[in-house]
Amino acid sequence: MTARDGIFAGEDPFVIARRWLGEATETEPNDPNAMALATVDGEGMPDVRMVLLKEIEAQSFVFYTNYESAKGQQLDLTGKAALVLHWKSLRRQIRVRGVVTREEGRQADAYYASRPLQSRIGAWSSPQSRAISGREVLLAEVARQGVKQGLSPSRPPFWGGYRIRPVQLEFWADGAFRLHDRFNWLYDDKKRTWQIRRLAP
Repeated sequence: MTARDGIFAGEDPFVIARRWLGEATETEPNDPNAMALATVDGEGMPDVRMVLLKEIEAQSFVFYTNYESAKGQQLDLTGKAALVLHWKSLRRQIRVRGVVTREEGRQADAYYASRPLQSRIGAWSSPQSRAISGREVLLAEVARQGVKQGLSPSRPPFWGGYRIRPVQLEFWADGAFRLHDRFNWLYDDKKRTWQIRRLAP
């Protein structure tokens, strides 16, 4: 494959990403929207964990978490992140590097309200990334918050979304004899266009 045809066809990387995610939704047995999110702390030490992608917008990737968690603090500190979506069933992956902003308005409220009640109570209850003495402490806090917040809890002020706006994307597909197909999209901020290059596997 020398041209960007087939699964790589298109002039909008977000359209391609949504198409690939849609295909993965039909083939992956669990969590097709799972992505590895990489951040860096204040000492330059990298960190990575799996989170769930919730939306691919016109120009960004959106997920939700506790702002006070380790990942939230690192994202707020640097304003940068990288992610990988990898689908074994499709033998494809998407890599993204970009700048980060919070989503803490009506969109975050709407997503929070769409979650199951127990997940909404859980967001209030968990001091994410901080040490606790035991699971029973967490369950006791869930019970306490369940009574306190009631059946229609509002979104916690310390919980919401992050939007990653890519400066670079890579679409990768498995190839025979390890000769993979890789297309790198690099955003030219001055020209407001994407520069696309084929990379060696």
